[in-house]
Amino acid sequence: MVENVRELLKAHEGLKREVYLDIENSSMVPTEVLEAILPYFNKRAYGNPTLTHKPGWEAFEAIMESAQKISGFLGCKSLEEVNFTPGETEANNLALLGATLQTRGKGKKIVISEVEPLSIMHVTEMLTKYGFTVSKIPVDSEGFINLERLKEAVDGNTVFVSLSAVNHEIGTIQPIKEAQKIVKDKNPNAIFHTDASDAYGKIPFSVQDLGVDMATISSYKILGPRGIGALYVKEGVNIERILEGQIGTQKLWPGVENTPLIVGFAKASELAFQNLEENVRHMRNLRDKLINGIFEKIADVRLNGPKGEKRAPDNVNISFLRCEGEALTIELSLNGVYVSSGSACTRRLLQPSHVLVAIGRKFEEAHGSILMKVTRYHTEEDIDYVLEVLPKAVERLRGISGTTVVE
Repeated sequence: MVENVRELLKAHEGLKREVYLDIENSSMVPTEVLEAILPYFNKRAYGNPTLTHKPGWEAFEAIMESAQKISGFLGCKSLEEVNFTPGETEANNLALLGATLQTRGKGKKIVISEVEPLSIMHVTEMLTKYGFTVSKIPVDSEGFINLERLKEAVDGNTVFVSLSAVNHEIGTIQPIKEAQKIVKDKNPNAIFHTDASDAYGKIPFSVQDLGVDMATISSYKILGPRGIGALYVKEGVNIERILEGQIGTQKLWPGVENTPLIVGFAKASELAFQNLEENVRHMRNLRDKLINGIFEKIADVRLNGPKGEKRAPDNVNISFLRCEGEALTIELSLNGVYVSSGSACTRRLLQPSHVLVAIGRKFEEAHGSILMKVTRYHTEEDIDYVLEVLPKAVERLRGISGTTVVE
């Protein structure tokens, strides 16, 4: 395995250009974020924030300042509503498990959509072993939830509802404010959570305006460091810890806080929200240039998700018929374009993306999909290069497969 990887890396030598579009799975960290992080490893605030000495007090101050900044960008009432976790997955687990533990005996129903991230889907599957029932709201061909079905699903037994603000795979911007009102009208006691990881720093929103009880955000989705995320928990909403241990500044997540990454998350947030309107316009222009270019240059392709304003400004998800997604990612990588495939490797079983299946894509369409996300750092020249490389890669793979399109 190691030798195979080394051979693949060697094949990448001498690339004339590299364009990284796999922001869904990881991201580069801008120089400004790296420079903000580094001093907190060995020059300042390297202490435990709960201890009574200078390095500890510095760490405590750095964490509180970071929480204050992020709470402002989220539109929180106070910094105490921001709870740092090691990432999006942990924040979603904390939201779901913490809420259901707190509400035990009050109801056994959970409502989610069919296109939630796996850190929501898998946890709800696990909770069915403990007597909970899960109602999955269907979506239309563009990934929008069916609000009428949501209204029908929520009842007096519902304890938790989770709907993502922006779909992580196909960029659908969900009507969260409207959905929240439907839920609270049917059952005011139901906790409403949204995974806002693909909305934070991409589209304007406020947790107070949306009316949500909890919201998940992620650092690397905004080009911050990996290994840090946060869960907004509205003042007055009580959930239980899902881990036990030393309690520091974070009452819902025990252990010694990772001060450098928290500082990096706050710095990445500053950069994301700095000139947000201009950043969104830039990403949207690159997104549309890439989508339009693909449809002009390549036949037999399908756009997954909505068009225009209803789509996240950074998201491009395309199905290439007669192409296998994993093969296409490798072919593109060998030419310096880095993307991810829509074939989700779930629990070590190669399966088509549950999101693409939910919007009605056929098995071969789902397996032939490619997910690309642009950032404020990408340029027109980057997109031009992708549009130069991608048609050739698709043509080569289709020539190998020799299959025809089945409508």
